[in-house]
Amino acid sequence: MDLLIKNGRVIDPSQNLDTTADVLIENGRVTAMGSELRNPQSAIRNLDASGCIVAPGLIDLHVHLRTPGQEYKEDTQTGTTAAARGGVTTVCVMPNTAPPIDRRSVVEDILQRARTEGNGVHVLPVASVSIEAKNLQLSEMAELKAAGAVAVSDDAFPMQDAGFMRRAFQYAKTCDLVTMLHCEDTALTHGGCMNEGIVSNELGLRGMPRLAEELAVFKACAVAREVGNRIHILHNTTKGAVEQIRRAKNDGVQVTAEVCPHHFALTDEACRGYNTNAKMNPPLRLQEDMEALIEGLKDGTIDAITTDHAPHAAHEKEREFALAPFGIVGLETLLPLCLQYLVEPGHLTLTQVIEKMTAAPARILGLPYGTLQNGAPADIVIFKPKAQWTLHAEDLASKSKNTPFDGVSMTGQVEATIIEGKLVHHKDTKNTEIS
Repeated sequence: MDLLIKNGRVIDPSQNLDTTADVLIENGRVTAMGSELRNPQSAIRNLDASGCIVAPGLIDLHVHLRTPGQEYKEDTQTGTTAAARGGVTTVCVMPNTAPPIDRRSVVEDILQRARTEGNGVHVLPVASVSIEAKNLQLSEMAELKAAGAVAVSDDAFPMQDAGFMRRAFQYAKTCDLVTMLHCEDTALTHGGCMNEGIVSNELGLRGMPRLAEELAVFKACAVAREVGNRIHILHNTTKGAVEQIRRAKNDGVQVTAEVCPHHFALTDEACRGYNTNAKMNPPLRLQEDMEALIEGLKDGTIDAITTDHAPHAAHEKEREFALAPFGIVGLETLLPLCLQYLVEPGHLTLTQVIEKMTAAPARILGLPYGTLQNGAPADIVIFKPKAQWTLHAEDLASKSKNTPFDGVSMTGQVEATIIEGKLVHHKDTKNTEIS
């Protein structure tokens, strides 16, 4: 579909662009941008984006689609539908599947499912650093990259042995692959189910100390400094972790970092009432940690905002808090939470927030997305930044509904999502005219 998007406020951080303009899409690519563009041919359809922001499609570096092996929680079709509804046009899928993404055949299977079931969303596999995700034997990273993996990770199974980590970093460096790290010293968190502190004590639950994350971040940065490879720290949650990353960057370590919206929107107080939809790993922390994460976003210590979208079936979450699995869904709440907790209070500008979800993640993995430059793939999100609506979990496109934001008022709503020129999500033709 060739489209002419008219009258929108175009924000593209990759070009330092914030202006009212029309955007022309032909053959799946952006071909022109300017004021009052006219149809070069009558067959092109018009999309009126008056009152909306037009931005590059969002890139989520940290998503669990549960495929292969756990399709009862989520599958490629439902997960990418959720992504499209949230304005996310690219998802990087984590390797803790069943089997894990530790061999060429699994990478190829994920890519094939994406082609047939993925709603046009770019699904990019992140391979496991180790065979069977056991952190004992390195995976064949070069072969995995050749098959289509865009990075390697230990997510959900954090590396504890510094010697193995060093070897993994060395191999990833030779393959020019970023290593994405879940930083957790499991000797300190074993048996824990939420942040260690006053709330965990009052609830009688074993806590997971902030020190566990901070020690692991320090170790990863120290090893990366020696090896000289690129690392990306997943889902940071603590003030100390932000300080470690800031120091490492200043020392020249090739480290990037991300934060998830729930970690700057909620504290461990959300776990009261034994609310398992507030249980995640790393856990919700304290107010001072939230403030440090926001400061890290402001000064560039934290490069990207991601979801760690982690679907779980209702029967799994409806258990005792200590036995319920970690994780929440987040693809459909990514943009609204960023607008509500970062832009509205004045912590970051709208351009800065969009950059953290477009140009920055594209830069981290060297992806050809996250921009509206002439000739770029026409991956675009159109949203109303001030729209007010209430989230109802049962309305989510995800197969699983595990969110702590059920019934919560949201600010900002995606009107349309376009991927390679194709309109893959359109909220309401009454509000956004297509002719």
